[in-house]
Amino acid sequence: MKFSVIFEAQLADPTVEREHQVIRDCVEQAVLAERMGFDRIWAVEHHSLKWYAHMSAPEIFLTWVAARTDTIRIGHGVVCMPFNFNHPVRVAERAAMLDLLSGGRLDLGAGRGGTTQETSLCGVDKDRTTAEVEEALRIIGRAWQEEELEHRGELLDIGPHPILPRPTQTPHPPLFLACSRAETLVQAAELGIGALVMGFAGPESIARMRAVYDGAIVGRDGSRFVSTAVNDHFSVLCPTIVLDDPAEARRIGVRGQRFFAQSIGHWYGGAGVPDEAVVAGADEPAEMRRAAEMRRAAEQVVARLHEQDIPVRPTATATFNADHAYGSADDAIAHVERLRAAGADEVMCLIQMGTVPQEACLETLRQWGEHVIPHFRGAE
Repeated sequence: MKFSVIFEAQLADPTVEREHQVIRDCVEQAVLAERMGFDRIWAVEHHSLKWYAHMSAPEIFLTWVAARTDTIRIGHGVVCMPFNFNHPVRVAERAAMLDLLSGGRLDLGAGRGGTTQETSLCGVDKDRTTAEVEEALRIIGRAWQEEELEHRGELLDIGPHPILPRPTQTPHPPLFLACSRAETLVQAAELGIGALVMGFAGPESIARMRAVYDGAIVGRDGSRFVSTAVNDHFSVLCPTIVLDDPAEARRIGVRGQRFFAQSIGHWYGGAGVPDEAVVAGADEPAEMRRAAEMRRAAEQVVARLHEQDIPVRPTATATFNADHAYGSADDAIAHVERLRAAGADEVMCLIQMGTVPQEACLETLRQWGEHVIPHFRGAE
């Protein structure tokens, strides 16, 4: 079992000063994660998604963290691969440079960045994103294994060129794909790359998704592999806040998740601006249920009226499921046990959510490092 931390750089009340501070806070958390025994950090890439993700240049963030650490792996979780976001050759060049400078610690995930807000910023054709992500992965896989890259594809032609530098890891850093649906899990398996399962639905859903992934692995014939190096790693999201006071940890965690759900709903589903108010003594689970009911009703309307324009899916309400690793270290251990039984090879701890204070993030990392991770290391 591997343990990692994923960073969105979420921000309630996003003034310039608060934005700068939250980026610095994420660096502090990443450095502490290494000291606490985590195996990896992941940083997302999103553009222009105020509140939800201020991590627009993860390659810079990851480089800065790599320079301040020694052993923890450095993960793009993920690079937006459509060509107008990032040309595939530029991704290969930047990733190889970071792998080289970090001493071979890089992992590279791919994703679509498919919100209307992001695609309209960079002139991305939403109808081509899935195809462009797959072609980009094929280009990158070959760029790192051939003396000169020459690509003639359905969407992009590249004449013979050496791609420099070459990465430290051979044949190249492990490749992953962001997965939230059965279709993307099958795609990842058939491409021969790892799955980063970005969802809140819980262990039962994870078990079903793992079955889809494993079934596609069994049924594949290798014809769609993007590289000679096959990676069948299955990583799952684990929202968590762990404190000495379990009730306070749950209150902070559920409030942070509600902000996450509201902010993602704003950009993916046309919902309102996130509710930034934190009311002392509020019944956060009840607020989550109320928000989920409102979201479900809104999705039914949106799905009928705007099915082709707004990528809302019924499963999006899973972001309001509050049954995660919130509470004591024992609560977190029990939740990770369920995730492991569901088939997780790695849990990606989501700690930095928009309303969670820095001291709670740091304490959660310490609790995991002192209690949760050693429990599983000892069992292994």
